[in-house]
Amino acid sequence: MTEEKQTGGWLANQSRSRLRKRGSLREERVWVPSDPEAVTPVAPGETYPFFVMGVVLAFVALYVCYRHSYLLLYGDAVAHLAIARRILDARWPGLAQLGGVWLPLPHLLMLPFIMNMRMWQTGLAAAPMSVLSYAVSVAGVWRLTRRMMRMRWAVVAVAFYALNANLLYLATTAMTEALFLAIFVWSVVATMESIAALRQGDLTTARARMMLAGLLILCQVFTRYDGWIIGAVIWLCFAWSLWGSAPEVRRRMSPWFVLFTVIVVMGPLLWFWYNAHFEGDWLDFLRGPYSAKQIELRTAPPGQHYRGWHNMGWSALFFTRTAQVDAAAWESGFGVMAAALYGLWVVLRRRGEAAVRNRGELLAVLLWIPLPFYIYSIAYGSVPIFIPQLWPHAYYNSRYGMELLPALAVFGALAAERLEVWLKARGPAGVRLLGTLWQPTVILLCVANCLVMMYSLPLVLQEAVVNAASRLTLEDDIAFSIEEMPKNLPVMMSLTDHVGAVQNAGRDLRSMVSENDGQEWRAALKDPARYAAYVIAIEGDPVAKAVAAHPKGLAELDVICTTGQPCAHIYQSLLYRPGQER
Repeated sequence: MTEEKQTGGWLANQSRSRLRKRGSLREERVWVPSDPEAVTPVAPGETYPFFVMGVVLAFVALYVCYRHSYLLLYGDAVAHLAIARRILDARWPGLAQLGGVWLPLPHLLMLPFIMNMRMWQTGLAAAPMSVLSYAVSVAGVWRLTRRMMRMRWAVVAVAFYALNANLLYLATTAMTEALFLAIFVWSVVATMESIAALRQGDLTTARARMMLAGLLILCQVFTRYDGWIIGAVIWLCFAWSLWGSAPEVRRRMSPWFVLFTVIVVMGPLLWFWYNAHFEGDWLDFLRGPYSAKQIELRTAPPGQHYRGWHNMGWSALFFTRTAQVDAAAWESGFGVMAAALYGLWVVLRRRGEAAVRNRGELLAVLLWIPLPFYIYSIAYGSVPIFIPQLWPHAYYNSRYGMELLPALAVFGALAAERLEVWLKARGPAGVRLLGTLWQPTVILLCVANCLVMMYSLPLVLQEAVVNAASRLTLEDDIAFSIEEMPKNLPVMMSLTDHVGAVQNAGRDLRSMVSENDGQEWRAALKDPARYAAYVIAIEGDPVAKAVAAHPKGLAELDVICTTGQPCAHIYQSLLYRPGQER
């Protein structure tokens, strides 16, 4: 495509933008067709159909996953729901129940639905958050790609992203990936649009998009730790752009940039304060008992480490291989990764073109930030990834590869577009015909990729199925015992690993004596029979250690053992009297 065609398309879009208020964050529901061979920002109203399409696809996925009981396979999904529940349902409810490791935004977004017992038990309390997040991310990919490639190839990027079977599954669960990807994609979109407007002298739009980017960074910071690094890099992009602007532009934008900076740093500072105030250590999420480092120390064999530990080469291999398998069926992920890297090279090569610079296309490179982040995290952050394609051929954290899906979709589609241009420029008619058929062929490949992944179960769902089997059996058996206990009497149980048993039993968390209760929990560990009418001790957990140290007044009722899980011992207290524990 020539620069004149690109510039002409951009100018045409600028004339259409006069139909709406300059700087507005909302689009009017008016769509004006543009030249299909032009690369232009979205026309007013053009994004809405893709959001609606995303909602429809997510609801279809939700129906399928609900019917097959997939929503609660991940133990982390069960834990996220429990954290949201205990904010309102606990002996001492409140924001102190958020904990100090997992970031709080997903749990806060579940609050309107989590107190409905049925929605908690089924996992549907997380569906509104995840379904809408998926739809928003689909619309964001469309908006982003329209600034980088022709309309028909933007459709390809959206199709590859939206029809990813792993993402469709995650869009039905209480996991954080769907929410984070939505915020991540739109933060890149807002950054591109703000800096593009800044270069064009439209300071009203630049300010509005900068503030939107700041709020999205704040949301990222409270969703996943990836967002901390992404937010810092985006801040640097704004700082660099303002530094290179005219003095008058810097003067007018400086107050807004200061406000933007305050919003960006507010998230980490609030989380430091929360950890210091409620957990007693401002870095509890990094070095506390539930941090990745401490979990790795407890679970790894003495003197042994996972492959990739302190080895950037192996960690790069594990992450990129996981991203490939998450994105594409069979071994086609190698081709997708190669195409995406070529697309990245295309963007870097044409960064100096005026039309490209005016659209802020280079800022799409921000989508690659998860690559160095996870390579470093695997090597030095105690974050292992196991997939069946690589030794030790196990399943663990395979969903982390999903963070690279937007980059693979966008830059892979850009590479496919360049192939079309090359084919159409060849002399023979057959080659030109192949170029004409290339785009619909790629669309069909995207659909086929989704169908094949669903037929063989996508990797993220495979991990959930394999790792949930023994855990669900144990929790179902414990839940059966809990259901027989009077609901007006307290039950002592550690909820760190098997809160799903309480969830399955339909018992309120306020009736449980657990880690959620702080001071009362510490007292109960010293005298279990006095603080609870029933005690459930799972071998190796704090309750089992407390029973071993203080067995007086406890009568064993049952022992539940499941293959692959520690045994659970059920006790009844002979000493408990209502009110005496206070």
